[in-house]
Amino acid sequence: MNDIKNAENGPGEADAPQGPSQEPDPFVVLENLQAENTSLKDKLLRTLADMENLRRRTEKEVADAKTYGVTAFARDMLTFADNLHRALANVPAEARARADAAVQTLIEGLQLTERDFASRLERFGVRKVDPAGQKFDPNLHEALFEQPDESVPNGTVTQVIEPGYVIGERVLRPAKVGVSRGGPKG
Repeated sequence: MNDIKNAENGPGEADAPQGPSQEPDPFVVLENLQAENTSLKDKLLRTLADMENLRRRTEKEVADAKTYGVTAFARDMLTFADNLHRALANVPAEARARADAAVQTLIEGLQLTERDFASRLERFGVRKVDPAGQKFDPNLHEALFEQPDESVPNGTVTQVIEPGYVIGERVLRPAKVGVSRGGPKG
């Protein structure tokens, strides 16, 4: 007799649950979708922020590499600049004046080379630091000695033994200096 009832009701109707519908509550579905949407928006914003931070960090690293990439080479070239300067400084003015034309041409060529070399260093961001008369700064200067001098403020650079160099904002080599002692506080 059940078979007759099943045949009358049509196929599958007997298998359908009898009772309240099992469809989810639309408000619960909406709340779940809104929560998922909020979560996805949050993830998207965090990912975008991470990407922006990565872009900025990469730009800074590229700029630093461009600015400071020649640091080791420039540091090695400072010895060349120092030796060239010392060679020119050790030719007395009176010897230059009485030198023959070939020696004077050689000296002029060395002076031109020194100026050209300095300008090329500057083109790559390497600047010479000549702190004569400035207040001693341990970040930029290396004090080799103190010199008693009442005429200048205490802690003033009175003598530059070897100039310093900076590249960008970094010290390539500190200036080697003599510092005043005994004058008024500066």
